[in-house]
Amino acid sequence: MQQALRQASQAAAGGDVPVGAVIVSDGVLIAEAGNRKEQDGDPTAHAEMLVLRMASQKLGRWRLSGCTLYSTLEPCPMCAGAMVHARLDRVVIATRDPRTGAAGSLMDILNHPGLNHSPEVCVGVCGDEASRMVKQFFANRRLSLPPSLG
Repeated sequence: MQQALRQASQAAAGGDVPVGAVIVSDGVLIAEAGNRKEQDGDPTAHAEMLVLRMASQKLGRWRLSGCTLYSTLEPCPMCAGAMVHARLDRVVIATRDPRTGAAGSLMDILNHPGLNHSPEVCVGVCGDEASRMVKQFFANRRLSLPPSLG
């Protein structure tokens, strides 16, 4: 999770929401990324989507069974759906996202009984640090808005 937090910090430095993700297979880090929506002008450039693509390319397969994805923030519905389709064994989440979280907060795609796969989910690893990073990012963003938009 520490590497995911470093990726989140880099994302924030680039103007993106500080979310970082990594994928580990057999104890080896095989993919890492931070959010790049603003940098790439791509609404799908979430850290989790990027590492899923990288891991699939590195392993040469779309099924990522045997892999664990670590994310600093609870995944959105898009990312959670991709995680289910990728057949990840495990998803480790630092902190919840009550506004868009799809691993139990707003909805629970990762454990939806109608889907064909449910990864193991663990929440709270380095949660305080990840939560502080997101809150500070948005507090700073609000301070930089003109008074009429704040």
